[in-house]
Amino acid sequence: MTTQLTPGRPTAVVLLRQELGEVLRELRTDQGRTLREVSAAANVSLGYLSEVERGAKEASSELLFAICAALGAPLSAVLASVAERVAAVEGRPAALVSVPAA
Repeated sequence: MTTQLTPGRPTAVVLLRQELGEVLRELRTDQGRTLREVSAAANVSLGYLSEVERGAKEASSELLFAICAALGAPLSAVLASVAERVAAVEGRPAALVSVPAA
């Protein structure tokens, strides 16, 4: 999404909730799982999960943790993916993120 903050100077505006939602949706679809399956596993309503995936709602940290757990993905890995997307929009190389093994 691009918006005009200063006349003649377009600036990329990143909505974290949209980037996060896209990462979560990609994880779910790559696993071949439905919204219903993941929402049940995360103990969140199907409609709310759908809104999170579409970037319409911002998930609380507790809800985000539950969704990541339902997807079998570490929260740190999901956030690292979001950070890479944001860096790409900014036209900067993604910082190397090191997540210690559990």
